[in-house]
Amino acid sequence: MYLYNLKLWNFRKFGKDGGDLDLTRPHLCVDFGAGVNLLVGENDSGKSTIIDAIKLVLRTHSIEWVRVEAEDFYQESSRLRIECVFTDLKDDEAKHFIEWLSVEQKDSKVEPFLRLILDVRKTPERILPYEVKAGSDAEGRTLSADAKDYLKATYLRPLRDAKAELIARKNSRLSQILYSHPVFKEKEAHTLVTVLSGANEKIKEYFEKEADKGTNGFIVLETLKKYLASFLRKGSSQNAKFHIDDPKLKNILEILKLTLNDERSGLGTYNLLFIAAELLHLKKENYTGLKLGLIEEIEAHLHPQAQLRVMAALDKETSENGAQLILSTHSPNLASKVPINNLILCHGDNVYPLGDSYTNLKSTDYSFLERFLDVTKANLFFAQGVILVEGDAENILVPTIAKLIGKDLSESGVSVIKVGGIIFLRYAKIFQRKTGPDLKIPVSVITDSDISPDAKPEEKTEAIKKRKEKFNGQSVKTFVAPEKTLEYCLALSPYIRELLFNAIKSAGEEMTNDGYSGKKIVENWTTFKGTLSDIDLAKKLYSLLTDEGKKISKAITAQHLAELLDAKYEDNTFRDNLKKDNEIDYIVQAIVYATSYPNN
Repeated sequence: MYLYNLKLWNFRKFGKDGGDLDLTRPHLCVDFGAGVNLLVGENDSGKSTIIDAIKLVLRTHSIEWVRVEAEDFYQESSRLRIECVFTDLKDDEAKHFIEWLSVEQKDSKVEPFLRLILDVRKTPERILPYEVKAGSDAEGRTLSADAKDYLKATYLRPLRDAKAELIARKNSRLSQILYSHPVFKEKEAHTLVTVLSGANEKIKEYFEKEADKGTNGFIVLETLKKYLASFLRKGSSQNAKFHIDDPKLKNILEILKLTLNDERSGLGTYNLLFIAAELLHLKKENYTGLKLGLIEEIEAHLHPQAQLRVMAALDKETSENGAQLILSTHSPNLASKVPINNLILCHGDNVYPLGDSYTNLKSTDYSFLERFLDVTKANLFFAQGVILVEGDAENILVPTIAKLIGKDLSESGVSVIKVGGIIFLRYAKIFQRKTGPDLKIPVSVITDSDISPDAKPEEKTEAIKKRKEKFNGQSVKTFVAPEKTLEYCLALSPYIRELLFNAIKSAGEEMTNDGYSGKKIVENWTTFKGTLSDIDLAKKLYSLLTDEGKKISKAITAQHLAELLDAKYEDNTFRDNLKKDNEIDYIVQAIVYATSYPNN
């Protein structure tokens, strides 16, 4: 069985002002898959809220103190509700919940499912008593303690000090993990209790049995007794003894320490050991209860390659052992390696599963993105706005232009993603929903019109229209160069073209120093404009970047141009002119739209 659906009403950020709860309209509804589910999104997007809601209903194997707090209620609401639905129950799993099961028709079969309900109310003074219930009606019935034992989750918390968690101490995390494992089910007659009881007798014997020449603890205990007798009133019957305190299983587990052979190992390696310990409950033999792992920020203290190894091992665990994992991450590294079908994007006041039932992506799009959606591109899952660009030049120049027009992309949480070529549609459709609410992340597509500068105005208009129609949809908007390409528009710009010329010269020099020809092409151009018309000048500049056999790198030119534009940051006149430059207005508008998310 696995957690198929979670519904929240008035829980933390997911809520609505006023009135009683409408149970037909949850404030958050999210579906999960049977294997790996990776929650991605910017900070405060609700990833931890989702995991905490599940924990409140299920509790954990580590005997954590988990309870509803006043802060869990949305704003001033006095009632919150959480529902968890479990499906795909096998017979040996369903037998634990017979009196709480519901059924639904799936095709020609009747399938059982289990719905857990946590409904909590509060007054201005306190939170009223509550308990987890289950059933098909709105109220449900109280779950037995035995049933709850089969519904516990394994939880791995974020920002771990792994080494401290594995040391011996009272109520240590390690002792909690072990105490609830089936291997330690026999609390009173466990082998370790027998072992320690035997050790206790040996210790008592060591201190109480007299040996030759006082070579054992006997003399220590006798000396203590003599001192004690001298301190007490005459005739007192008090005595003293050495022994291990209360050899119960819980106390035994609290004196255990889990370490590596080399205790000098770093925090990252100890974190791996701690993860392994926490996940023991997913590997229980002949266990017919829930195998659900909740893991927050698994990347904590792990370098990228270790993250991938851990993720691969967990993925194998889900396929071989039938476990389900719900993880949260801030790591583009992980987001780029987990199939998009397994991602759930958290944004604003909603979540958006990215499986093929929910997006406009086709099966071939998923295959393509799994091949080419790398770490850099995976930044789009953590952004408040996205700008998709074709090549290196746009990737370099767009953030610089954004800064000049007063729209710092980093501060606005906007990611610029170079997709390589005009395959925007495959990436744009990630943000276009087949079902459910629209995804409100503004996505700008910046693309060339790729039409000859000599084309008729109506031909240019039609080309731009077709590009927009191809990529536009929901929160995705397309911004098309009014002339052929970005570089051609820059060459036409009255405010940028001379900077472009100087950038081309600098790029030519750099390429010559690297062993490429190029410098001589611009060395012979002694006058920047001379008698050339604006169009002829633009064509000449553009030819330096595109003519075969003598072209200068667009990417290197863009880098030098970005440096020259950065130097203009204090020039307010230049910045004002840039905002009204018709040739790059499409870039300006793309930036403005991508930074339009409400928090910006």
